[in-house]
Amino acid sequence: MRDLPIKCSSPPGDDGSASISPFRGTLQGIRRYRARAEVEVRVLAYTGGVAALATGLALWLCQSGHSLLAPWAVLPLAALAAAAEKRSVSLSGNLEVSIALLPTLFAAVAIGPLAAMVVAAGGMLGGFRPPYLRWAVYTSTSSITGALAGLAAGLAANATSSVPGSIVVATVAGALAAQAVDVVFTAVTLLIRGSASVFGFLRLSAPALPTSVLLYSAVVAPLAYAYLALSRWTLLFFLLPALAAQRLWAMYQEQRRLATDLASVNEKLERTNLSFASALVTTLDTRDRYTAGHSAAVAVYARDIAARIGLSGAEQDLAHLSGLLHDIGKIGVPPGILEKNGPLTLAERRQMEEHSEIGERILAKVEAYAEIARIVRHHHERVDGQGYPDGLTGTDIPLVSRIICVADAYNSMTSDRPYREAMSSSVARVRLQQAAGSQFDAEVTAAFEEILELASDTYSLGARADFALEAQAHSALAVSVEASAT
Repeated sequence: MRDLPIKCSSPPGDDGSASISPFRGTLQGIRRYRARAEVEVRVLAYTGGVAALATGLALWLCQSGHSLLAPWAVLPLAALAAAAEKRSVSLSGNLEVSIALLPTLFAAVAIGPLAAMVVAAGGMLGGFRPPYLRWAVYTSTSSITGALAGLAAGLAANATSSVPGSIVVATVAGALAAQAVDVVFTAVTLLIRGSASVFGFLRLSAPALPTSVLLYSAVVAPLAYAYLALSRWTLLFFLLPALAAQRLWAMYQEQRRLATDLASVNEKLERTNLSFASALVTTLDTRDRYTAGHSAAVAVYARDIAARIGLSGAEQDLAHLSGLLHDIGKIGVPPGILEKNGPLTLAERRQMEEHSEIGERILAKVEAYAEIARIVRHHHERVDGQGYPDGLTGTDIPLVSRIICVADAYNSMTSDRPYREAMSSSVARVRLQQAAGSQFDAEVTAAFEEILELASDTYSLGARADFALEAQAHSALAVSVEASAT
């Protein structure tokens, strides 16, 4: 092995003689080169070792009296294995699986270990492509796997007297042996090459192993019985179930990939929605210092009420996000009204009441927020029909709107306002109960009362110590989403 040359340089101000100055990039390049060289040496040694083992095993089988028995059957099985290998299914960037083991297992049970070895080795012709060292390793390990599966099947068949029973037992034994040997060889190969995590491989492949053993046994056992007990021509019927099994493998992996992608997209969409909501709420909080943190508190209360009355996780998330955005329409309220230090006039109150409709118009422009827009519009409706903007009554008001109405009123009463000081939690709870059935939904009010009965003082008062974490979480989420987008 030859080392890479170390660069020389002449630093400014010296006598001009060259001095050895290894740069960081050069040293890293040397380390990478040496690491690759070490891997190549290990791979070469491993390739030679498994090739020698496969050759020795083949010679031993020949000397032990094993033969191909039916060469005319071995060749089409090897061709089928090669076709299956060409249609392998990717588990990850470095791992692939196929049903090439199916014809190998059939050969192991119906013909013998030497035939299984030839079929397995021939099947790897379908995967003949760079890197060729990897192909050589997998060809040797596959042939060894086939031979050991044949030996296990033969030992299991000899232990059972009945023909059908011996074939079933031989098939299961051969499948188990083949899968176990294949897993061991693949794990060792990945460990030596360092191309993927062994634990990652086991995590990906483990769920499919029991299914594959059952699948192989269910397909191979009846076909092997038909081949041995009925006619050699039944081998022709092997193709259809083999191709069907390959299709099942492909569908299984595709479903796994789609499920993973869907979960990732849903998570990203949820993070983006919360990020957008946080940006809107931050804009409102910047304008009105008296409502800073109010939206976060209402969001927490709304989510907890939704959970208390037994709504689903998705409905709880909807209540939480709607609580964050319920007052976003105040952005459109004329200057001076939000900041006024005193009671509002009738005209000013009517302008303030327009914030629920303004909020709906803002949110309705976001396709994913259509339901939230409807909830925001109606969060000031009253169950007796005296609310605004539409005077809805009872269950005509969306349930989440009724939840936010209670949470919003309670937090408003227990917070300082420009025109009054905050009420105590006990006084606010009495007022909620007095208005239950007229202004507020009775069931929602009762659920919130149960929550507050067991809650801490900081929770009951919407103290910043409790709810600042909510606002901080949304700010951090917005930064995280922006960073991932760039």
